Amino acid sequence: MSRTLASNRLGVPAVVFFVLSAATPLTVVAGVVTTGFAVTGIIGLPIAFVAIALLLALFSVGYVAMSRHITNAGAFYTYVTHGLGRPAGVAAAYMALLAYNLLQVGLYGIIGIAAGPKLDEWFGITVDWWVIALVAWAIVGILGVLRIDVNGTILAVLLLAEMAIILIYALASLGNPAGDDVSFEALQVGNLFESGVGAILVLAVLGFVGFEASVVYSEESRNPKRTIALATYISIAVVAGVYVLASWAMTVAAGPDNIVGMAQELQNGVIFVQADEFLGGTWVDIGEILFVTSVFAAMISFHNTVARYVFALGRERVLPSALGRTSPSSGAPVAASIVQSVIALVVILIYAFFDLDPLVQLFFNLGTTGGFGVLALVTLTSVAVIVFFARHPSGENVWRRAIGPVLAMILLVIVVILAISNYDILIGVASDAPERWILPGLFVIAALAGLLWAQFLKSARPDVYEAIGQGANAATGISVLDLSGQEEDEQDQPSLR
Repeated sequence: MSRTLASNRLGVPAVVFFVLSAATPLTVVAGVVTTGFAVTGIIGLPIAFVAIALLLALFSVGYVAMSRHITNAGAFYTYVTHGLGRPAGVAAAYMALLAYNLLQVGLYGIIGIAAGPKLDEWFGITVDWWVIALVAWAIVGILGVLRIDVNGTILAVLLLAEMAIILIYALASLGNPAGDDVSFEALQVGNLFESGVGAILVLAVLGFVGFEASVVYSEESRNPKRTIALATYISIAVVAGVYVLASWAMTVAAGPDNIVGMAQELQNGVIFVQADEFLGGTWVDIGEILFVTSVFAAMISFHNTVARYVFALGRERVLPSALGRTSPSSGAPVAASIVQSVIALVVILIYAFFDLDPLVQLFFNLGTTGGFGVLALVTLTSVAVIVFFARHPSGENVWRRAIGPVLAMILLVIVVILAISNYDILIGVASDAPERWILPGLFVIAALAGLLWAQFLKSARPDVYEAIGQGANAATGISVLDLSGQEEDEQDQPSLR
């Protein structure tokens, strides 16, 4: 068994496919977009997507600059470690494991609900949601231990198909405007700044979750210093373009004054009702199938993300070292992948045994909470980027190492505050419901657990503590930093505390 991932397997297109699949474009267009219209009553969602895309692009200025100096599958964990110290890094790792596991396992709730009606309609087969979820779980688990480029090929096919159907639906809606008048009202900036803007911005953030995962594949990429930067910016631009076009097209077809009521009545059926009217039933069937494959593609992508976080922590012995090994034949983190599969299996069985709602209690609540966790991690990482470059300018210009990251940090903090204050709206509960605090509070608990574990390692296993953040070189004690293209002297490396 090896302690390194298979290198030189992924180019820019493959990394983009992983990132876009995690973003689940069709799931977002059918679900998050209509939810945004319904719960906030604001028609300015297309502009919200533009605003968040610009914010994430601003964050990526420092994020991808740091990726040129640190190559590690741990991503957030490694960046926070090298910016804010080892205890903060382990806290970020625990938060990341919680966030991405919630996002991954939550998808098993929606795939059963989405695929069940089609099985009944086409084959007369009626099965419980959890049966379909278990079939999907088995396939994802098998793919998780295969070569990463095999997963990338599958994601490419699924992603291209769902992007095509989104564009077809959007063009059909734009070609059939309500009242024969193409309205640009939803694209007016003023429609964003209304009561509920916090909720609409957070929902827009949820649509981009996954963009940050590009760095997770840095060890397996060809020329990672170039690949990761290009893949990150391309992903943000593509996702933003698709979301803006699709959400605006919905308002054009329904009419700006009618889209909110339509979304409240039909929920995620808006896009399919419009497709049925303008394109016919066959195109609806195709879209509904691709909706299922969109969820499946996201499962594969998030599974690989979680497995690589677990692998990174196992390699550095923050988690059991057995998790930090890869298969000699596939280069995949097999043990870490199996652990993620076991977690997903346990969650599916618990929800099935206690007859819990797979759509609301599994998919929506866990998925939304996982998305909030990623937002919190992005914000924490923005702080780490600033501190890292303050200690080590590393040849980056002032825009990349200071101005861009500082602006991004300020704006991200504002969005996090808005997210917490609007969490009851996000999950659809009363303002005094305990879960509006319990769910986001899980990340506080995870962070505290990480801090305590780091302190334990510092006192009881100092050799392990010293290796935190060193990535593939954890076993040798050599830093992952390569700030000048050559090995740096020990005194020149940033303190990890």
